[in-house]
Amino acid sequence: MKLLPSWIWSRGNGSGPDLVLNRLEALDAQLNELERRRALLEERERDLDRRAVELNEVESRQLEELERISSLSAAEAQRALVEEVEADARRQAGLALRKIGEEAKIEAERRARGILAAATQRLAGPHAARTTTQLIHLPNDEMKGRIIGRAGRNIHALEQLTGVDIIIVDDVPSAVRLSSFDGVRREVARLTLERLIADGRIHPASCEEAYGQAKDEIDDRIIEEGERAALDAHVNSLHPRLIDLLGQLQFRTSYGQNVLAHLVECSHLAALIGLELGAAADIARRAALLHDIGKAVGQEADGTHAQVGARLARRYGESEAVAHAIEAHHNEVEPCTVEAVIVQAADALSGARPGARGDTLEGYVARLHDLEALASRHPGVEKAYAMQAGREMRVMVDPGAVDDGRAALISHEIATAIEREVSYPGQIKITVIRESRATNYAR
Repeated sequence: MKLLPSWIWSRGNGSGPDLVLNRLEALDAQLNELERRRALLEERERDLDRRAVELNEVESRQLEELERISSLSAAEAQRALVEEVEADARRQAGLALRKIGEEAKIEAERRARGILAAATQRLAGPHAARTTTQLIHLPNDEMKGRIIGRAGRNIHALEQLTGVDIIIVDDVPSAVRLSSFDGVRREVARLTLERLIADGRIHPASCEEAYGQAKDEIDDRIIEEGERAALDAHVNSLHPRLIDLLGQLQFRTSYGQNVLAHLVECSHLAALIGLELGAAADIARRAALLHDIGKAVGQEADGTHAQVGARLARRYGESEAVAHAIEAHHNEVEPCTVEAVIVQAADALSGARPGARGDTLEGYVARLHDLEALASRHPGVEKAYAMQAGREMRVMVDPGAVDDGRAALISHEIATAIEREVSYPGQIKITVIRESRATNYAR
């Protein structure tokens, strides 16, 4: 033990030296413990450093082994991983884009149906009034009251018998209007009403009698029209049911064109085309005559008129070639025979020829105006006239500003502009006229 200064011994009450010695011993013990712990920590630090070096060496060896096994460097492996992640992300994005596209398509179809329904609701009334009603003139206004009858019993009996709405026209004197989507019913109602007006006796019993006579007359007429159409088309051995359906089409129109006349015309066209191409003209003729037979059934059967017509043809003994041509004439099934394509061509030709189908006056005038305005906007054009119901354009050019080469170019430019901007059936002939006139007077 180290000797303590003398002043330490002089303090206290005699017990001071023992107390100091005890404290010094405690301090020495703590110092030794701290030294031991410091040495232990240093040893642990050296051990950790050694282990870190060993771990780095192991990781390096593992990385080298992985590169050897995979034949890829670390940079190449990283690049491959990034490419894989990108490919997966692109695939997920493609699936999401496809889903969004399908949802957009469904939504677009839903909205399109809504727009079409709204447009149909607004426009169907005037069109239906032109194509589904018929005005019957009466000899006098008194006949209106007799048609109505007491408490409306006569008009109710007529409507129940014929299935046609009889509308009393207040704004047209001495006239009633028959309204029905079925042309046969409307014709039966017309004959019934005309018989009653000619007889003068109008009551429920006479209405039934007149209706029976009109119905028998129309049934006979339907058979006659069907047989006449088959005879005109040179088609033999048709089933009686098909003859009956053909006759009913006499009372139906499509775009203002009589359907039965359209079928006979298509039959002639198909036969001519078939003979020119060396195809089976008899099959083309027969299929063309029957291609719209499904329209006679209407809403009584499911499916489009082409599908219904094909089912009827198969049911009543027509060949599969004829049934297929009927079924494919609107491309609802892929045409597999030359005759099916011929029927399509004949149908298009019959519907597109000038004067075949009706058009609204407003649309007709607007189309002619558009054609003339389109031709007049070209430099050098003095006047432009739409002729032949819009099937021909006559364009007058200034001979001083336009030479012969420029005139040919103008006709080509007008034709290109019409194809791009105007909707029209068939074709339009453009004739550019350039002429010089010298005028003088002999006095």
